[in-house]
Amino acid sequence: MKNLAGLARTFATVAVLLSASVPAVRAQDVTEDQIKAARATIAALGVTNNFDNILPNLAERLKNTLIQASPNHQELITATVDEKALGLAARRSDLEREAATIYAKTFTVEELNAITEFYNSAAGKKLLNDGPLVTRELLKAADIWAAGVSRDLTNEATKSLDEKIGSAPAANAAAPAPAQ
Repeated sequence: MKNLAGLARTFATVAVLLSASVPAVRAQDVTEDQIKAARATIAALGVTNNFDNILPNLAERLKNTLIQASPNHQELITATVDEKALGLAARRSDLEREAATIYAKTFTVEELNAITEFYNSAAGKKLLNDGPLVTRELLKAADIWAAGVSRDLTNEATKSLDEKIGSAPAANAAAPAPAQ
């Protein structure tokens, strides 16, 4: 156990030294034009909207934990956690910057502008809105199709084998389950 702890400490030390010795290239990899285009794309796609509830959810969990430990101080806990959470809300922009950097590294300015233009169009907005429903319906259709193909494959192979060898193997026991 001591060896494992020592090894973990060694790896942690090496990681810290490497991270300190490698120049910060994340922000230098992309231009401000790329970041600007990426931010517009992110806004059009709404990709970071799902992250809006992270801080409020964390605050609620912390309040619940602290209140369970000290129920007599519920009001103070609630006020304090809410105050501190509001103080941290400005850090949401760090996540936006990171998301923009990721998009800027992945797509060119021209590609980002094209993506933004499409998703700001009526067709793009409809795709964002109705895409999940279409995907759900497509998955249902694929399941039905797979079940039908599995049934027909089993029936046709069993019939053919029955004609060739006189008695086909038990098809139901050996039939593969339809792909999900």
